Amino acid sequence: MLSTNRLHRPSPLSTLLPAHENIYTLPNILTFSRLIAAPIVGYLIIHDMHMPALGLFVYAGVTDLVDGWIARKWGLQTVVGTVIDPMADKALMTVVTVTLAMKGALPVPLAVLILGRDVLLGLSALYYRYISLPPPRTFTRYWDFSLPSAEVRPTTISKINTFLQLGLIGATMSGLAMGGLGETAQTALEVSWCVVGATTVWSGGSYVWGKDAVRILSKKQ
Repeated sequence: MLSTNRLHRPSPLSTLLPAHENIYTLPNILTFSRLIAAPIVGYLIIHDMHMPALGLFVYAGVTDLVDGWIARKWGLQTVVGTVIDPMADKALMTVVTVTLAMKGALPVPLAVLILGRDVLLGLSALYYRYISLPPPRTFTRYWDFSLPSAEVRPTTISKINTFLQLGLIGATMSGLAMGGLGETAQTALEVSWCVVGATTVWSGGSYVWGKDAVRILSKKQ
């Protein structure tokens, strides 16, 4: 006669497939709005509409702070949020970096450095998503972000680098919106190019060699 424990033992498949999580939360919606804002900011910069571009950039920065606070305050953290939040930040930074470099407001070598790091991190994220997704690894399941499989944890230097990049981009866009910066402000801006370049390389290395940047979730989750 079969025991009760044996009758109610979960199937092996149920332990392999992670449960779906609710991704339609306010913090995630705010994050998605930043993704949508990114190409609009780029369009405004290209067409020399610098004041509205700066306003939308500030909106993105504010929502980046607010969505995290809301998620922590009301327990709305999601694994997908840990993925799309840096994705939204990088989408905005990529678009703004490219368009500012095209307008001659940002040095091309610095823009290449920032973009190169982000491309490598993006490819790494795709790789970790693939190796961490429990079978069956189908195309649909791969892009179903309600199936959490890996969690990205920003490193300390990455947070510092993001702050410095945002400050540099914000100062550059403010200068364009105001029609130029003073001599002292322009000198400080040029010094920040070197600082941002150095921390960009450092932060990229922290994801490659750091032990806690990416956490593969248990297949039982």
